[in-house]
Amino acid sequence: MSLHNYRKPEGSPYVLCRQTRMSALPKLMKIKDYDFHLPKELIAQYPLEQRDKSRLMVVHKDSGEIEHKIFYQILDYLKPGDGLVINKTKVFPARLYGKNEKNNSEIEILLLREKEKDIWDVLVRPGREVSVGTKIIFNEDKLRGEVLDKIPSGGRSVKFFYDGDFFEIINQIGVIPLPPYIDRRPEPEDKITYQTVFAEKIGAVAGPTAGFHFTQTLLDEISNKGVQIIPILLHVGLGTFRPIKVDDPKKHRMEPEYYEIGEDAASKINKIKKENKKIVAVGTSTVRALETCANEEGLLEEKSGWTDMFIYPLYDYKIVDAIITNFHLPKSTLLLLVSAFAGRELILKAYSFAIEKQYRFYSYGDAMLLI
Repeated sequence: MSLHNYRKPEGSPYVLCRQTRMSALPKLMKIKDYDFHLPKELIAQYPLEQRDKSRLMVVHKDSGEIEHKIFYQILDYLKPGDGLVINKTKVFPARLYGKNEKNNSEIEILLLREKEKDIWDVLVRPGREVSVGTKIIFNEDKLRGEVLDKIPSGGRSVKFFYDGDFFEIINQIGVIPLPPYIDRRPEPEDKITYQTVFAEKIGAVAGPTAGFHFTQTLLDEISNKGVQIIPILLHVGLGTFRPIKVDDPKKHRMEPEYYEIGEDAASKINKIKKENKKIVAVGTSTVRALETCANEEGLLEEKSGWTDMFIYPLYDYKIVDAIITNFHLPKSTLLLLVSAFAGRELILKAYSFAIEKQYRFYSYGDAMLLI
């Protein structure tokens, strides 16, 4: 599979890592096979007040059994010696509103990734008014930007100028980039709720939403049971919301995302695998990072870099034994990822039950455990 000619950021010591251990898709498989109708009222617009009180659908991929639980009961499905792998990425308020220095018109910018010091790939709106050379003023000149170039995604490359710490300024003037299906303006509380309790390293422009259901109390209970909680990193990008618009899913291009799996995490996960215990991945971002770094022996390698790994049926999972996830968009890469794990028919059956039983969908919605 091609790397889609993705260029690593200039000056970056990292390389794009991509695994190619997938079997060919069935000849007749089409993206329309992963479509379903979701009533709009089931799209969660706000999180629950108590994170671990969301509903939990437990799907047994071998037997086809489906159970309906509350999220804190996840503890019942984790055993001593298992590993719960979490994504420690931290969402930052990446949406900025500024003024065109030339005509004072409003420009909206969404930060995507930092290519090199103070130079970012961004999305802009309205794009027709943001040409190369445009200068943008944010928050009464607390931050300034200059458009350097256009980028293949239709966005721009922007260099920023400021005094002080960039992310401190962004935290003051930026807005949390809620997904497009949350039909409201971001509120101050979203800076807390659109974040996991274990968020640590700034870099995500979209939340690792399966992790939203955990509280520190629940994590402590899981740890006290003898389950190892192992943090890794993948900075979630906007590609997580991008639907597949081609009939043949193989032609879909994933947005590269930065990941890190350190020596300690790799060592702990490999020990768990060798002892025939389970690796439970919290979220599809965690799944992609783990499977990106799996070797042919089914063990994990210490790595960091950029991955555009696309997991779809008939992918052969090497590391992940169970997945905690939310309910995903129709015709999305995430729906294909979970279908590769549990089978298309069982996943769509589970989604049908979720709709029938009024589960809450998407980022602020309910959870699913695939075992």
